[in-house]
Amino acid sequence: MMLSGLATAILLAAAFLTDVRWQRIPNALTGGFFLGGCLYGLLSGGWQQLMDSMLGAAAGFVPLLLLYGLKSIGAGDVKLFGAAGAWLGIGNVLQLMLFSMLFGGLIGLALLALRRTLPGSRRTYHSSFPFMLAVAPAAIVLWVM
Repeated sequence: MMLSGLATAILLAAAFLTDVRWQRIPNALTGGFFLGGCLYGLLSGGWQQLMDSMLGAAAGFVPLLLLYGLKSIGAGDVKLFGAAGAWLGIGNVLQLMLFSMLFGGLIGLALLALRRTLPGSRRTYHSSFPFMLAVAPAAIVLWVM
């Protein structure tokens, strides 16, 4: 479990840096960590653990397809949760997803409040923000629990 937590922390840190800077999470990052999570599962627990890794990836990936279809998040975010699920498993990736959405909602509300209180902010307001700004505190909450 310690290696999977470290791998997920590295994945999220790298995704945070690229998402905040370019609002992009590279396919090489998410794809590499997905494959790494599956390989780790196979080597550490055989076929059953590989299946658990793949189910975790699906649990992270599939629900976020709906949000991607609604243009609420980017494709990189969807793939990120798939890769994280390969390392974390179903339960933990679903908790990470829930906490991320809660933090994302709080950030969205804060941006709306700022938009209404800052003079001239309506002209310069951006309707999107890097989702990793919500995922990072969510991951911290998950690891503290």
